[in-house]
Amino acid sequence: MKKIHLIAAARPNFMKIAPLYHELVKRPGLTPEIIHTGQHYDLNMSDVFFRDFNLPSPHIHLGVGSGSHAEQTGNVMIAYEKILIKEKPDLVVVVGDVNSTVAATLAAVKLGIRTAHLEAGLRSFDRTMPEEINRIITDSIADYLWTPSPDGDQNLLNEGIHNDRITRVGNIMIDSLEMLRATIESMDVPKN
Repeated sequence: MKKIHLIAAARPNFMKIAPLYHELVKRPGLTPEIIHTGQHYDLNMSDVFFRDFNLPSPHIHLGVGSGSHAEQTGNVMIAYEKILIKEKPDLVVVVGDVNSTVAATLAAVKLGIRTAHLEAGLRSFDRTMPEEINRIITDSIADYLWTPSPDGDQNLLNEGIHNDRITRVGNIMIDSLEMLRATIESMDVPKN
């Protein structure tokens, strides 16, 4: 049985891991586990996402909370490293570009655990954005780079990443939309 950790830290991350989680659950021999770092946490908002996307409660909650970029990144690395040593997942999947994305990737890679970055290759080309630094570092060290679009592929190639690490999987947010399409269309909201 292969154990796969899905790292989520902020509300958009739950939208991104939901379609992947539901697909992995269907696959024999795979056990996906949701790891909530707690980087952004609001009980009411988080509960809504879990309910709407039919996700189980997080399997592990690191409870990191807020702080400076360095504090969050360091605290996620410290807390998640302990989980990695105990749980020994076969794959860690990170999404997006928050501090928890780079922190979980660093912790896993340093322990020799394979990592995948979902939404790899996205760039703003503005290094004053903390998220841009998180994207660049994560993509430089993750084993598998799952891109949403041709420009993501090209950005990675331009940075010297070998083509063998890049797989275009499409935009996971479209998968999230499709998961909720029936619910959205059944709502009584104005169409204009």
